[in-house]
Amino acid sequence: MFEKLFKLSQHNTNVKQEVIAGFTTFLTMAYIIFVNPSMLAMTGMDQGAVFVATCLAAAIGCLIMGLYANYPIALAPGMGLNAFFTFTVVMELGYSWNVALGGVFISGVIFTALSAFKVREWIINSIPHALRFGIAAGIGLFLALIALKSAGIIVASDATLVTLGSVTDFEPLMAILGLFLIVGLISLNINGAVMISILVITVLGLVFGSVEYAGIVTMPPSLAPTFMELDVAGALEVGMLSVIFAFLFVDLFDTSGTLIAVAQRGKLLDKDGNLPRLKKALFADSGATIAGSLLGTSTTTSYVESTAGVSAGGRTGLTAVTVAVLFLLALFFSPLASMVPAYATAGPLFFVGVLMVAGLVNVQWDDLMDAVPVTVIVVTMPLTFSIADGIAFGFISYAAVRVFSGRFSEISPAVWFLSALFIAKFAFA
Repeated sequence: MFEKLFKLSQHNTNVKQEVIAGFTTFLTMAYIIFVNPSMLAMTGMDQGAVFVATCLAAAIGCLIMGLYANYPIALAPGMGLNAFFTFTVVMELGYSWNVALGGVFISGVIFTALSAFKVREWIINSIPHALRFGIAAGIGLFLALIALKSAGIIVASDATLVTLGSVTDFEPLMAILGLFLIVGLISLNINGAVMISILVITVLGLVFGSVEYAGIVTMPPSLAPTFMELDVAGALEVGMLSVIFAFLFVDLFDTSGTLIAVAQRGKLLDKDGNLPRLKKALFADSGATIAGSLLGTSTTTSYVESTAGVSAGGRTGLTAVTVAVLFLLALFFSPLASMVPAYATAGPLFFVGVLMVAGLVNVQWDDLMDAVPVTVIVVTMPLTFSIADGIAFGFISYAAVRVFSGRFSEISPAVWFLSALFIAKFAFA
């Protein structure tokens, strides 16, 4: 059965190797079952229901990717997109989480349509590489700021906007320890470093009385508080246009980059450097996003942590199916997830930010035409606390510096259109 479904021998692998790869991938990304519910709960969503939605959306995405696309790539609600959902769409713009879920649903439907009609390739090819790297890095700095804020390391200040908090308090110290623990474990090539860090810091919180014991294993919480509670009609108003755009394009860039990175690591690209069955892989991503919005979680996307499983020998969809099974088993560990304090997830958030900022090395810093818009993005995104505004300022500045330099030919039709759209948004907001 496995041979027929996944063509194991054709990919020079076996069931044992694929299952081990699946365990490896799961360990590297399981932190999302702790981080995502605690972050989305800030919007007023039921944390237990979001925990269930997170596990189910991840399992659905992995099953589609494994059984339909036959790739060893795992999916789950994406970091950065969940922060945008919480801090920008709900907390800053004032939309309800129901409307925000409606925006996620619409972006998933559009993603599916773009993939089906091959518009995705045109969009990706039309967006300059500098902006892609800048957007990823800006989201990374945004996550790092959220991590520092949630740990109490950075606090508000009337005089200087932000300032250093009391770093000798228990919570900031635990957040700092969590980050250092992740780095140390990864340097020792220990799988699951992020999840281990979360568990260790949570245990220390229990020991020092900062966390109240709630148990380890139980039946999954009810999904009812978030299931089918999205407001699609509310998400169709004009003000949500830039929000849907941000959901769509961040997912589009993230998914495309992840698929190529994982495929390169696993030598899954064809002789022309293309990814076979790309449309099926993209459908897994968009389908999981649509399902996740119906269940009650932010955008689901492909995880670059899948490279860990590929490095362990994963070559087929059986790896992704193994991850799906493990996410379903995780449903029974909701008490553990509910005990994880914000400072235990601060270190992992900061670490993910570090990984995303690393892409700045690919920017041509000696070319002001690229350096200026990238800097605009990475500065404005965290300081405005808005991924959407950071993307908007990036596109506008990319076009503006070229207009004032007379380099009109370097501005693609897509950049012209999007820049004009963003200018109109700010002008008539």
